[in-house]
Amino acid sequence: MNVVAIFDIGKTNKKVFLFNENYKIVWEKSVNLEETKDEDGFPCEDIEVLQKWVLDRLEEIKELTDYVLKAINFSTYGASFVYVDENGKVLTPLYNYLKDYPEELKSDFYKKYKGEEKFAVKTASPVLGSLNSGMQIYRLKEEKPELFEKVKYCLHLPQFLSFLLTNEAYADITSIGCHTNLWNFKKMKYHKWLKNEGIDAKLPPIYYGKDVIRTKEGLSIGTGLHDSSSAIIPYTINFTEPFVLLSTGTWSISLNPFNNKPLTFEESQHDCLCYMQYTNKPVKAARLFAGNEHEVQTKRLAEHFKVPVDTYKEVYFDKKITANLRSLNYQIFYPKKYDFDILNECPFQKRDLSQFKDYETAYHQLMLDLVEQQFFSTNLVIQNSPVKKIFVDGGFSKNSIYMNLLAEAFPDVEVYAASMAQASALGAALAIHENWNPKPIQNDLIDLKFYKH
Repeated sequence: MNVVAIFDIGKTNKKVFLFNENYKIVWEKSVNLEETKDEDGFPCEDIEVLQKWVLDRLEEIKELTDYVLKAINFSTYGASFVYVDENGKVLTPLYNYLKDYPEELKSDFYKKYKGEEKFAVKTASPVLGSLNSGMQIYRLKEEKPELFEKVKYCLHLPQFLSFLLTNEAYADITSIGCHTNLWNFKKMKYHKWLKNEGIDAKLPPIYYGKDVIRTKEGLSIGTGLHDSSSAIIPYTINFTEPFVLLSTGTWSISLNPFNNKPLTFEESQHDCLCYMQYTNKPVKAARLFAGNEHEVQTKRLAEHFKVPVDTYKEVYFDKKITANLRSLNYQIFYPKKYDFDILNECPFQKRDLSQFKDYETAYHQLMLDLVEQQFFSTNLVIQNSPVKKIFVDGGFSKNSIYMNLLAEAFPDVEVYAASMAQASALGAALAIHENWNPKPIQNDLIDLKFYKH
């Protein structure tokens, strides 16, 4: 049986899947790898351990007698650079994109390049410090010039994993285009600051997502994709009517491939940005740190009510509880006026847990607060575009409270929980379809569950 191997590398969970020619998963492995610390003691990915895990899994796959490996691709979290020297040796830790960015360095940079507002609009990148991965390169150059000198290539993580197997260095538009400060969306090319700072020479040539590198053994190896851009591929292949994909995990990211209006500074201040599809088209997106907030607050709930941390998995949507909570909080349900302040902090953080009679009620309130935030965040990308459907994939799509509340919040839009075999991994497999798979792509890759409001 012919298969494609996809390495899907999340911040905590690392997975590898084999898909057959009908894009069904026939084999998989996953692991949570221990983090290490960088020279400042900040937690970060252990790149050596990750490399070893990828190479070991590849050896394991090659020994599977039931499958013929035809192609390999990668989908990983973005905003992280690996710096390699001319011998392909990794020169630094894989710095964490959540690491604080030196304020002085940041302010000097934006002063030099026409200020935060103009720069953010041009690069479709809100001012996010280390999350703007281009700023990580700038920091390395300024703080460790001798080390920077030794850098042959700055590779985003998906492209580094491809390089690990092919020894060929490329850049990829989905990684360059995600809030990196690297890409000028108006001119559709790298921003000139890279040339001014002597960084452009260390960025390898761009290779497009549908193309592959062919190895001596006849394998087709993709150059990898940024996971959020990868997750949208199955949807753009399956649906032509305007939709928003709400991809939920640590971040809840609302992606609208049908909104091609240029990003405004106000939008960028509310954590709106543009991603790039592997076809080179921008996608307007809005991010909310909702999965992370859910994790923090469910721990808080578990401690308060003295229950296991995953108790929320047994709580199901109860209309009476939500109606009662709304009346208690005098909540005008989703006001027409946009109250974007709510995006800065989840209201649940300030709630007194002793006010709730039980865990179930408190958890419903948490979901009400998270969905209220989500309403404002998703509306940032729906505005002025003819969206008729919202597809929710990832963790929250399996949460009945979240899904029912979201359907109530958007009464004029059809809301669906979408389930498919691993959206980001499937997207990375579909991107290189024509290079390994003789069969046509089927149109039943996504299972939808409709939620009535």
